[in-house]
Amino acid sequence: MTFYSFGFTLNFASYHITKSLDDTPVHACGHSQNNSPVYYHFKFKDVKLTTVRNEYFFDRNRPSFDAILYYYQSGGRLRRPVNVPLDVFSEEIKFYELGEQATNKFREDEGFIKEEEKPLPSNERQRKVWLLFEYPESSQAARVVAIISVFVILLSIVIFCLETLPEFKHYKVFNTTTNGTKIEEDEVPDITDPFFLIETLCIIWFTFELIVRFLACPNKFNFFRDVMNIIDIIAIIPYFITLATVVAEEEDTLNLPRAPVSPQDKSTNQAMSLAILRVIRLVRVFRIFKLSRHSKGLQILGRTLKASMRELGLLIFFLFIGVVLFSSAVYFAEAGSENSFFKSIPDAFWWAVVTMTTVGYGDMTYDTATSP
Repeated sequence: MTFYSFGFTLNFASYHITKSLDDTPVHACGHSQNNSPVYYHFKFKDVKLTTVRNEYFFDRNRPSFDAILYYYQSGGRLRRPVNVPLDVFSEEIKFYELGEQATNKFREDEGFIKEEEKPLPSNERQRKVWLLFEYPESSQAARVVAIISVFVILLSIVIFCLETLPEFKHYKVFNTTTNGTKIEEDEVPDITDPFFLIETLCIIWFTFELIVRFLACPNKFNFFRDVMNIIDIIAIIPYFITLATVVAEEEDTLNLPRAPVSPQDKSTNQAMSLAILRVIRLVRVFRIFKLSRHSKGLQILGRTLKASMRELGLLIFFLFIGVVLFSSAVYFAEAGSENSFFKSIPDAFWWAVVTMTTVGYGDMTYDTATSP
């Protein structure tokens, strides 16, 4: 192993190095190809210096070079000095050409999330369609498609909320056996209702977008494993179930021939249909999660929650321990009191939760002086 000794000045700070660079990950600096102890080469993107003198001058960031020099001396350990900004140190890594591996390791140590390489369709036409609907930043047309999609999502959410207002609800009038009338809310929407028509237009766009993205996606199997695509499917299914219910209601109105059904079975079927419709209408609220496809902030929030699931689970576990302890304490403290709200330990769970979370509704209170 040959040892070389040379000195240089970096931003008015003098360095004298006696070190063999033969077995280190040399990129920016190294010895000459003929292994001469006289010639040294510092190779950069725009500069090449070869000299027989042992002095070099670099007008670079001085604290950063200490870390760069330690990178060579330690065999590849790169640590950013605390007093050097992130962008400055990144530029120094590029200047000294430490390589892609060192850059990636540095970004990983600094907490940067490595972007996964997403596959693209091999067919050129499919690739254009996939980029158009999946990557809004890929072109101006893709941004227009994303804006339309966000507008339709917001419109469907607004319609979902407005149709529950009393002035927009539909009611049915029934005759009773006592020569009276009974008014009930009509859970089945009317085809001519403006809200239903707007909802239909929104579903047409959602369905078109989903089908196009499925046909253009590079991997059909992974398409259905994506959470966002599952949300897209859940967002459109309730409409078609509601549409089938509307068609069935129209058939009842037209008195089309059917198999005879007893009044009791008919009433049971109607009650079950109404319950299903209510659940389906609730599922429509999940469309709000479709906005996360077009929002980097929501995506980062989702990744943050996913990365913090262990800590959140630990927090819930400690909360559960406190709930059990305080519920047991208040139950046994209130034992024997006739006016106590806490007839059992599970009955005291709600009181413990609202008390520990500082909500304190006051709907359940202890009655004895020995209670906490």
